Amino acid sequence: QVQLVESGGGSVQSGGSLRLSCAASGYTFSNFNHNWITWFRQASGKEREGVAAIYIASGTDVYADPVKGRFTISRDNAKNTVYLQMSNVKLEDTAMYYCAAGGIMFRPSTYKYWGQGTQVTVSS
Repeated sequence: QVQLVESGGGSVQSGGSLRLSCAASGYTFSNFNHNWITWFRQASGKEREGVAAIYIASGTDVYADPVKGRFTISRDNAKNTVYLQMSNVKLEDTAMYYCAAGGIMFRPSTYKYWGQGTQVTVSS
């Protein structure tokens, strides 16, 4: 049974930082060697959008334009964990953040495995 568990969400002031974690169990990253692990977010009343993705085989990372230069995705293969370092956060970063595994970049319909989400709330 593949499980993804996000943690690290919370409340942060605009301009601050937060690090989200996505811990995987029931599989190892090598199982998804040719796929992506991706952070998505969904703000209230909006569609789910891809934020940052990392290609497990190579470590190649990609970012959505709104977060480029502010967010960094990374992985620790030994811990089977993917991180999202959020810096200089903005009010518009407020959303539920989800990690997903085994899909293709920012295409949510291609992902089979999802975490339960962790809420990030940015205040001024």
